[in-house]
Amino acid sequence: VVVEENCKLHLYINKKMTDEEGIGFIGAGNMAQAIGLRLINEGVLKASEVIVSAPTQRNLRLWAEKGVRTTNYNVEVVEKSRIIFIAVKPQYFEETIKSLYVENNGVMRTIWTLKIFVSVMAGKTIHYISETIKNLARNISHFRVIRIMPNTPCLVGSGCSVICYDSDISEVYLDQVKTMMTHTGTCDDIPEHMFDSVAALCGGGPAYVYMVIESLADGAVRCGVPRDLALKLASQTIVGAGKMVLETGKHPGQLKDEVCSPAGTTITAVHELEKSGIRGAFMNAIVAATNRSIELSQAHPKK
Repeated sequence: VVVEENCKLHLYINKKMTDEEGIGFIGAGNMAQAIGLRLINEGVLKASEVIVSAPTQRNLRLWAEKGVRTTNYNVEVVEKSRIIFIAVKPQYFEETIKSLYVENNGVMRTIWTLKIFVSVMAGKTIHYISETIKNLARNISHFRVIRIMPNTPCLVGSGCSVICYDSDISEVYLDQVKTMMTHTGTCDDIPEHMFDSVAALCGGGPAYVYMVIESLADGAVRCGVPRDLALKLASQTIVGAGKMVLETGKHPGQLKDEVCSPAGTTITAVHELEKSGIRGAFMNAIVAATNRSIELSQAHPKK
């Protein structure tokens, strides 16, 4: 099935492909790599079909090693791509869009073909992105906006992404973006008003889990387990626990109870975690990250 889907997407991208039908990334850092390099490594995209921009060569080297076209000019990505992932930090978004406006001898160089912008930025609404492009890049005549929130495990095909989009976007391009994202993990439609909370959960979630892995491993090291083994076991424990929730359909609380024997070692450890307020700490982290995402979005009006 995966091979069949790869072939469908590859055939679609290459059907009479012109220089304006490729996939572009404005921004070459971690999130762009998690998506783009995964698709290239899996054979979903050819390196020759992708173009990436960044202000310096620091993040472009890895892409160039894969055979991807690289540039320091954002407008080149837009001109040579149909679907463009905007993978810059939110605070640099307006500056990035300004760089897309180009004049030749004082005359605006219009980009006439339809462009599909896919934002991976937290705190920037579809309405704001659209208005910013209209106001700061007037040379881009036709475009639509898709908003996604992926996470870095997309690089290894275990990411989770959510998506929302302009109501009048073509199903052809929407399906193409969704198909690409399913090759990086899961991809679910959500209403845009949930994006701030989801960004806090799945966007930042890997960072929280890495801290859990590190802490579990440190505890094992303190008790005499070699660090390499401790990290391996802690990581696999997290993977296994997640799969148990997803594949059994059981509530995490039920699965936790099934591990805790009366007066045993696990319930003793759980007691210590509860005394330290672990549940409240994680809940507070999600709330704080959500509020920060809301702060970012309130810098501009929502539709």
